Amino acid sequence: MANVKTAVIYYSSTGTNYQLAKWAKESAEKEGAEVRLLKFPELAPDAAIDSNPAWRTHVEATKDVPEVTPDDMEWADSYIFSVPSRFGVLPAQAKQFFDTLGGLWAQGKLANKVVSAMSSASNPHGGQEATILSVYTTMYHWGAIVVAPGYTDQSAFTSGGNPYGTSVTIDQDGNQIEDVEQAVKQQAKRTVTVAKAIVTGLQTGD
Repeated sequence: MANVKTAVIYYSSTGTNYQLAKWAKESAEKEGAEVRLLKFPELAPDAAIDSNPAWRTHVEATKDVPEVTPDDMEWADSYIFSVPSRFGVLPAQAKQFFDTLGGLWAQGKLANKVVSAMSSASNPHGGQEATILSVYTTMYHWGAIVVAPGYTDQSAFTSGGNPYGTSVTIDQDGNQIEDVEQAVKQQAKRTVTVAKAIVTGLQTGD
């Protein structure tokens, strides 16, 4: 069985998507993947970050997490993205990074990557599904292979029922409303499992 390389890439201002990413990393490693936990570079000015103490605290707490680079994107066989909803689409930090990958895309080096995505918002209909789909729109242009969780596991029903990718609602105190840990881990497991099949097939020519 192929050794799958997985990049778990997140953007988080106060920690929610960082937690989702850590759960995904734990599960992917359990499935035997080689995993890099990476964050999208922060674009917000210090004035904006300092206006929210929780944001500043999170930035300081995760300063040692490496930022994703194009080399990481080429290295990985599969990607798991976790990003908050920003008016129903992916945050600027993720979009700006994606926009730097034209060179890799033009060389076909983003094709056949296995991809899955997760999201969060401050209310149950705050754009989580649309945000995940906006991530996938970019992936379709790459020729990547999108692996959504669907309803392939009971955890999808107990975590809120989003078939496109695990999503969570965050209250005003920053707490997760739904219990999504198992859904995140199942989604990561499914991503790695499919990636193993794709990588093995490409290596053997089957």
